[in-house]
Amino acid sequence: MQHQDLSREKLFTAELNNLRDEGCQDQALLADVQTSILTDLPRDEEEGLWSRIDAANQRLLQDPKEPSDLAGIQNSRPQQTQRLPMLDEGQLAEKIHGAWLARCAGCTLGKPVEGWPREKIKRYLQAAGAYPLRSYIPAMEQFPEGLSLWENYTETTLDHISKMVRDDDIDYTVLGLKALETYGRDFEPLHIGRLWLENFPYNSIFTAEAIAYRNMIHEMEPPLTASYRNPYREFIGAQIRADMWGYVNPGDPEKAAAMAFRDASVLHTKNGIYGEMWAAACISAAFVLDDPREIIRAGLAEIPAESRLAHAIQKVIDWCGQAASWEAVCDQIQAEFSEMSSIHVINNTCLIVMGLLMGKGDLGESLCITLMGGLDTDCTCATAGSILGAMLGAQRLPADWVKPLNDQLRSMVNGYEVSRISDLAERTRRFAVAAN
Repeated sequence: MQHQDLSREKLFTAELNNLRDEGCQDQALLADVQTSILTDLPRDEEEGLWSRIDAANQRLLQDPKEPSDLAGIQNSRPQQTQRLPMLDEGQLAEKIHGAWLARCAGCTLGKPVEGWPREKIKRYLQAAGAYPLRSYIPAMEQFPEGLSLWENYTETTLDHISKMVRDDDIDYTVLGLKALETYGRDFEPLHIGRLWLENFPYNSIFTAEAIAYRNMIHEMEPPLTASYRNPYREFIGAQIRADMWGYVNPGDPEKAAAMAFRDASVLHTKNGIYGEMWAAACISAAFVLDDPREIIRAGLAEIPAESRLAHAIQKVIDWCGQAASWEAVCDQIQAEFSEMSSIHVINNTCLIVMGLLMGKGDLGESLCITLMGGLDTDCTCATAGSILGAMLGAQRLPADWVKPLNDQLRSMVNGYEVSRISDLAERTRRFAVAAN
C-alpha cells in the first residue's frame, strides 16, 4: 500500500516547486518534471528523470548562502551570538510549564481548520458569529456547505475540549523528551531516526518524515535520509519538532539551535533545517526576553543571514512595523508567497511572526491572529504558543486557554500515551537544569 505522500503526482509536483524555489535554472529539467506530473512514464524513464533531479539537487545543495551543515550554517549567521542571562530554578519550572501548556492550547486551536486558507477560515468564523476570533473555534450545529470542520472538532472546539488530543505536532515534542530520557543531551541524528522507527507507524507521519522513514528502512543514514529524493525537504515538518530543544536550553539560543540541527538534519535541508533552528532559538530566548520582536531577532541570529527564510522573516518584521492591522500584513504575505505550498516552512513562519508581532505579547490575541492567517494552523499556532508560553510562564496564561486542557495529554509515543502536562514539564525541567 502506497503512502499518501509518496504518489508520483505528489512527489513530482512538490519537486517541481522546490526546484523553482531553490533557484534551479535547468529549464529542460523543469519542463520534464512538469510533464511527468500527469504523465505515466515507463520505469526506466522515471528513474532517469529522478537521476537528473538528484544531480540538480546536489548542485543546489552547494549554495554557500544556504548551507545544510552546522558549521556552514553557523558561519553564515549575521553575528556571533551570546548566551542570555539565566533564570533561577523556580522561574525555569514556571516557564517550561507555560511553554508546554501554551503549545498544547495553540495546537488545539488550530486543529479543526488545519490546512484551510485564510478566506475559508474567515467565512466559517463569520457564519459562526466569531469573526474576528477571540477564543477557541466554536462548532456550529449545522455546518454551511463546504465549511465542515475536521472530524476532530468534537474534541477541539469551544466548550468541547477536555484534554490535548493526540496530534503529530505534540507527538514530536513528547518524542524530543523521550530522546533526552533515552540518549541524553548528546543524542545523535541516528538516535532520532531510531525513535521514529520504534514509535510511529509509517502511515502516521507525513511528507519529509515519510521520505526519511522510507530512506532509513533502506538503510540510509543522515544527512542522506534528508536529501535523497525528498521533495518535501523545505516543508514545516522539522519546525514542529523544535520546542524541546528550546525548553532545555533556556537563555542559550545558540545551543538550542545546534540541538535542533541534529534533529532537523534527519529529514530536511536548507530552509527546512533553518525553520527548526529559528523556532528553537526563539523559544530559548523567550525564557529571558519579554519583547516578541527581540525574541524573533534572537532566532534570526542563528540562521544564515542570506537565506530565503531570513529574508522572509525580515520582510514581515518590516511590514508589521508599517501596517495598521494584521490583515494588511497577511495580504502582503499572501501576495509574496502565493505559489508556495501551504505546508512550506517559509510562508508558515511568516504567519507565526505576524501573530507574535501583531498580537503584542498577548497569548489569545497572538494565537487567534496566527490562526486567522490560515495554512498549517495547528503547527503555526502551536509554535507561537510555545514561544509566548515560555515568555509569560504558566501563571500568567489566561485560564480560558489552558484550563480546558485539564492537564491531560494524549500521544502516540510508546510509554507516553497518557500523560499529565505538568509531569511532562517537570521531566523537561530536569534536563534544562542540567544545561545550566
